[in-house]
Amino acid sequence: MELSLKSENFGSDDQSWLGSAHGTDATETITLDTSTFTPATHYPDGYFKSGIPLGQITAGGKFGPYDNAAVDGRQTLVGFLFAAVQAPTVNTLDPSGAMLTHGKVREARLPVAVDAAGKTDVAGSIRFV
Repeated sequence: MELSLKSENFGSDDQSWLGSAHGTDATETITLDTSTFTPATHYPDGYFKSGIPLGQITAGGKFGPYDNAAVDGRQTLVGFLFAAVQAPTVNTLDPSGAMLTHGKVREARLPVAVDAAGKTDVAGSIRFV
């Protein structure tokens, strides 16, 4: 039996970017490719921020931050990270997360902006308000 004292830190999750509850009960389980994220932008406090726009990397099928200038598949927006995920201390470890693929998004509250091309990618499944 383990009786030693342990502490664990939890990040606060800001889901104010969600425009409604629609779609939150049907998120998809995904694997994040940590090496594609920028620490200062995407996980400055040790957690991948809820609401990060995501694209799927063609080779391997993992997900990274949407980037219209990318050439690895991430140039197509496919959804948003639904809840914050603790970032590993080593960028070769890839955690699982949940992705919102349809619903309303409060554009002004996203942690990373989405350009016009990204909005076109998810037209019909994501509504920006």
